[in-house]
Formats: sequence, C-alpha cells, structure tokens
Amino acid sequence: MLNDITFGQYFVANSLIHRLDPRCKLLYLVYMIVLVFLAQNVVSLASVALLSLTIMLLTRIPIRLYLKSIKVVIPIIIFTAVLNMFYSSAEAAPLVSFWIFKIYSSGLIRAGFMAVRVLLLILLSSVLTYTTTPNDLTDAIERVLSPLKFIGLGRAIHTMSMMMTIALRFIPTLIDETNKIMNAQKARGAELDSGGIVKKVKALLPILIPLLISSVRRAYELAEAMECRCYNGGKGRVRMKQLHMKARDYASFLVISAFLGVIIISNIYVKIGVV
Repeated sequence: MLNDITFGQYFVANSLIHRLDPRCKLLYLVYMIVLVFLAQNVVSLASVALLSLTIMLLTRIPIRLYLKSIKVVIPIIIFTAVLNMFYSSAEAAPLVSFWIFKIYSSGLIRAGFMAVRVLLLILLSSVLTYTTTPNDLTDAIERVLSPLKFIGLGRAIHTMSMMMTIALRFIPTLIDETNKIMNAQKARGAELDSGGIVKKVKALLPILIPLLISSVRRAYELAEAMECRCYNGGKGRVRMKQLHMKARDYASFLVISAFLGVIIISNIYVKIGVV
C-alpha cells in the first residue's frame, strides 16, 4: 500500500506542463479547484473532467502513476460519497428506505458529484507535484503570496513556503523509511497483516516509534545543513533561477479561462443532473 503513495514526488519529463511557469501552475490549481466546485450539472462537471484528463495526458507521465495516487484514498472518497448520499431534500418517494435512513435520487446524484470532485482534486494536486520541483514550488508559493509582505508578513511567507516544500519533499523519504522498518520487523517475526483491528493497531507501535526517531534525526540533520549554508530565513536571499512568464503561459491561461464561460453557460441552460 505504501508503494502506491506517489504524492509529493517529482517526475522528470519534457512536456508542456513541465515547462510552464510554476507560479502559473500554482494559480491554475486554485483556478481548477474553483471550477470543480462551480460545476453544478453533468455537462459542466464532465467539461472539467475532460480538461483535467487533457492536462494529465500533456504531462507525459504514465496514467498508472495517477491511478496509484487515487488508490490509497479510495476509502476517503467512498466515505465522503456515502455521507452526501443521505444529505438530500425530501422527494415524493425515496428509492431506498431502512430504519431512519432514506435515499433519494438527488442524494445519489450528490454523492456521485462529490466523489468525482474529490477525485479531480487529488488528480489535479498530483499534476502540480509531479511536474514541479520542490525548489520551483517554493519560489512559486513565495512569489504568489509576495503582496502580503507589504503588511509585514514577508518573513512568514518565506517560512511557510519552505515548510510546505520540505513537507512535500520528505513524503517519499518517509515512505521509503517506513517500508524499510516494516521489512525489518517482519524479518524479526512481527505479524503486521494478521489478526483483528486491535492487533493490527498494536503491531504499528514497533513501526511508529523507530519512524518517529528517524524523522527527528532527519530534521536535526536538515537544520544543521541549513545552518552550515548560512540560511537566515530568506532575508537578503537572491535566486539563481529567475521566473519569467512566456507566451505558452499566457496561452494556457486563455484556454483554461474559456472553460469558466463553458461552466457558467451550462449551469444556466443545462438541467441534466443538477446538484
């Protein structure tokens, strides 16, 4: 299961999405999230899904890697869909009725919409981390939030950007470390996959404690490395790589913006699967 977690990893490829300005990709992610929740019917949601699939194909990253990122969160998607299934207005007659629960057709539509929305959010977030290096992502977050420095939050912006990037950077490292610890415990005779849920939870203790110790050690090593390089919180920091907007960045913005018009029009005139 841990090997299926690919979120936070960067995959090298020569694609249009890789070459886009990281600031644009960060803003596009926020823009796409807005589009996902603006979609109120089947046509508009299908349009956003089609755009997301096109973006995934343009990254030239195998689709199986995106499917891996979905596999580990399937229980969360199912749980969210089930909750939304019961959150619907009363109709003439429920489709299913048992005890105090009643399922209406509007509840099924709402559950399906929410499942697709969560799925698209995960895929779009994966596109950003798969195609953007941690350094570029740090610069993008800091540049996008740079207007906040005029109200005295310049240092806080850099610190937050650094923390987010370090967290994403160490997700694959922690996964590899967890796999090593689990294999070591299994070699010592630990039964991690057998027994009931209580036994499985207890079996996690021999994994979590070494993982915590290893994480603290890595944090100290990272702090020492940053101090040796005279890191001072970004004050007076200069960038070796300057970010510049290019024609492809503006063109991609126009393409994505066109979908906003499609969604607004479909929300007004299309009544298929309205949620």
